[in-house]
Amino acid sequence: MSTAPAAPPHETPLTAPAWPADGAYEVEVFYDGDCPLCVREINMLRRKDKAARILFTDIAAEGFVADDYGADQATLMREIHGRLPDGSWIVGVEVFRRLYTAVGLGWLVSPTRLPIVRHALDVAYRLFARHRLRLTGRCASRGACRTATPPGQR
Repeated sequence: MSTAPAAPPHETPLTAPAWPADGAYEVEVFYDGDCPLCVREINMLRRKDKAARILFTDIAAEGFVADDYGADQATLMREIHGRLPDGSWIVGVEVFRRLYTAVGLGWLVSPTRLPIVRHALDVAYRLFARHRLRLTGRCASRGACRTATPPGQR
């Protein structure tokens, strides 16, 4: 009888998508574990998350089912998503603001809340997100981009 490997620290178990009852997390981040740039950022956040304030969920992991979270895979792949303890969703740059604040770098993101800076960053992130697969080397020369969508999610 084989057992599933244990999830990495602060990694959500894929069979239990409900928010942890202890309320210890400030934000859950849904990230593309097949994206080299995304993984680099997530690994940095994991190292800085000494107080375990972030719940990390890899949407490219085998066994991840977006429907279990009330979402769909294509939407989650389009741009970074986060979920707050009250169940509400956040998207894009706001996810990064919450993540950085959770690891004690709120001072770094404070200026990003200023209206002009906020708007510029939102536009820049959406542009990056739209081209992220190509920028991270996940597109073939003819333009077809590859994502590792888990079985049953297309």
